[in-house]
Amino acid sequence: MIPTDLLVSAYASGWFPMGGADGDIQWFSPDPRGIIPIEGFHVSRRLGRVIRSGAFRIEIDRDFEAVIGACAEAEREPADAGTWIDQQIHDSYCALHRAGVAHSVEAWQGERLAGGLYGVALGGAFFGESMFHRVTDASKVALAALVDRMRARGFLLLDTQWTTAHLEQFGAIEIPRPRYLKLLSEAVALDCSFV
Repeated sequence: MIPTDLLVSAYASGWFPMGGADGDIQWFSPDPRGIIPIEGFHVSRRLGRVIRSGAFRIEIDRDFEAVIGACAEAEREPADAGTWIDQQIHDSYCALHRAGVAHSVEAWQGERLAGGLYGVALGGAFFGESMFHRVTDASKVALAALVDRMRARGFLLLDTQWTTAHLEQFGAIEIPRPRYLKLLSEAVALDCSFV
């Protein structure tokens, strides 16, 4: 397991871990770095209708372990592809969650976990780690709820690590590492509370 203090220090310095195929932990600090500017977050009309419909109930940290487990399963497509969320990563982030640093944003339908995401909150920065859905749009609704929460609580940085076509639809962009590190420094110095 990765020590909690090491993980916190790494995130505060712009690094994050991923499990490797051989069980070794690999560390990354991409250049350029993917972020979603909080004020530039884009919700399509269709997603806005889904959010307003009340089809999903948002919960924070109701079942963190179920979220990280579902994210690990979602990473395994095809089934033999493996996942970067190995047992060591799972245990490390569950320890971070118990320490009040890692959090999940969950979309529920009744008593069914329909989708969600998890990540790390330090100061005014949230580092998104992974998301999953079992019901169409559930992870998108969770992401929109995350951004609403960040806005309401004065967060400055939503780190997505890399950009993907999926994240670009919400306004994700890439920024050079020096600009990212400056933004990171400003964000982690803030006194924000995620819960």
